[in-house]
Amino acid sequence: MKSFLSHLECTVCGKYHDADLVQNFCDECGRVLYPVYDLEGARRAVSKIDLLGRSANMWRFFEIMPVRSPDNVVTLGEGVTPLLRADKLGRKLGCSQLFLKDEGMNPTGSFKARGLSAAVSRAVELGQRRVAMPSAGNAGGALAAYGSRAGIDCFITIPEETPQAAVTEVRLYGSRLELVAGHIGDAGRIARERAGIEGLFDLSTMKEPYRVEGKKTMGYELAADFNWTVPDVVVYPTGGGTGLLGIWKAFEEMTQLGWLEEAKMPRMICVQSEGCAPITRAYLEGKDRSEPWVDPITIASGLRVPTPFADDLILQTVRESGGTALTVGDEELYPAIKDIAELEGVFVCPEGAATLVALQKLLEMGTIDPDEKIVLLNTGTGLKYLDVLETP
Repeated sequence: MKSFLSHLECTVCGKYHDADLVQNFCDECGRVLYPVYDLEGARRAVSKIDLLGRSANMWRFFEIMPVRSPDNVVTLGEGVTPLLRADKLGRKLGCSQLFLKDEGMNPTGSFKARGLSAAVSRAVELGQRRVAMPSAGNAGGALAAYGSRAGIDCFITIPEETPQAAVTEVRLYGSRLELVAGHIGDAGRIARERAGIEGLFDLSTMKEPYRVEGKKTMGYELAADFNWTVPDVVVYPTGGGTGLLGIWKAFEEMTQLGWLEEAKMPRMICVQSEGCAPITRAYLEGKDRSEPWVDPITIASGLRVPTPFADDLILQTVRESGGTALTVGDEELYPAIKDIAELEGVFVCPEGAATLVALQKLLEMGTIDPDEKIVLLNTGTGLKYLDVLETP
């Protein structure tokens, strides 16, 4: 197998960057770098049908992944998570085509496994064996796991209020951990300082080019599960935004590859917490960039991101797709978790529950038609949030 990775390109100024040099963000304007592929070469080399005959993990899409050699892939079997028909939940809401993609079935229990598998693999391939990263919870556990698998040194900072499971994970996998007073922004500052002192490679969300490549495989899987079509609506809980951006990137790549059976794209719905909603606020105010959210508070730790680095890309994607952005309250999350568990047998995380609450609101507003093909993205298992969920 051969990766058709070509180069890295700045998402704002378009500057070319060499993909085989260690890069974080654009050296011209400081914005996000995206991997670019020779998609014509990939299309000639492999068909979409060929891919589905490979091992059931996200690396079946190797030709359009950023690792040059299969020998450098660091994997725990991530990806190819179930897309479940949520018929009973759909009947309760009046929806005829409701689906739930359950990322809680990944190694380490969340979609973060995809991004960190890709990022650690590429870091190892580029000779980076000492890394640093802040985390709001699940990403820290994922980096620690893949770092252990790869045998590299990981320094991880996590806010003190993070669910205990994430803290325990990092310690058990043997990574260096520092608990930080405050939120993910404060943890990021400490991680950057340590990276500068020790010469560690920074794996922060969207401040390196490869985590998004792992996340984009969710989009490829959705298309494959729908027989190479796309849903009408994808409802996504958004903190740093890598998952939403990755799915959209996948749909754009598949359009260029000629793999989609229909010339359409889904509407991307950005769901945030009322206690931390910088993207939603900017969207509603018609702005292209968000402003830092003061005093972010929510039990959905993955949504507690007051200053998402890729805010411009998230806003651009939501608008370009014809989607929208909205908020949900913490008090609405537990009833939604219980509804999904009782009706569909899936214990979703608070972030995943937020997508159900958002869907209910959008149906009431008439923004989503109940007969559209709708996908809710559950980003992790609720088992990792037992200490923050209050049962009535």
